[in-house]
Amino acid sequence: MNRPTFFNAIRGGFTGKLEPDEVKGTEAVLDAMAGLPLAWTAYALGTAFHETAGTMQPINERGGAAYFHARYDPNGARPDIAKRLGNTEPGDGARYHGRGFVQLTGRANYKRAGDELAIDLIRYPDQALECGVASRIMRFGMVEGWFTGKSFAAYLPHGGAASYGAFVLARRIINGSDRAADIATYAQGYQAALKAGGWA
Repeated sequence: MNRPTFFNAIRGGFTGKLEPDEVKGTEAVLDAMAGLPLAWTAYALGTAFHETAGTMQPINERGGAAYFHARYDPNGARPDIAKRLGNTEPGDGARYHGRGFVQLTGRANYKRAGDELAIDLIRYPDQALECGVASRIMRFGMVEGWFTGKSFAAYLPHGGAASYGAFVLARRIINGSDRAADIATYAQGYQAALKAGGWA
């Protein structure tokens, strides 16, 4: 793909001027999505743009230790959620809080992602905040349906462009229908830019 053409297209659209970190994060997502269909890549970019408030940098879930303990710890307020996330030890709620482009959460998910990427996310969970790691977690999670059981293939075409409606439905890969219309709009913008750049 011609990346200068792609970046010129998104700068002329909804992103406006891009800061160096925004370019770096976008490049990491493009690298991670190499070989995937146009619509899938566009939706990954749109998701990252939304989840990071346009910074294109992996982020920590909002909240402090007490919040994460209550939400995710086996001794917290929701032990059933902690169990589902594989959080078995006191402190797991804070240790394995959401990180990345798509908020990887829970010991079991960190283990799965670490095994997939051949890195130790159990001992070093902050690696999920590195652009290259976060973008690959997003790729595997969205291709394989880690986050909700739904994957790219359930909603988006293997070839050619996706419709706005398909992008709206694709939000179910990550988070039900929350802000689905906004992310679909971002994905459409990225899809046009990818096409302009010759993504194949």
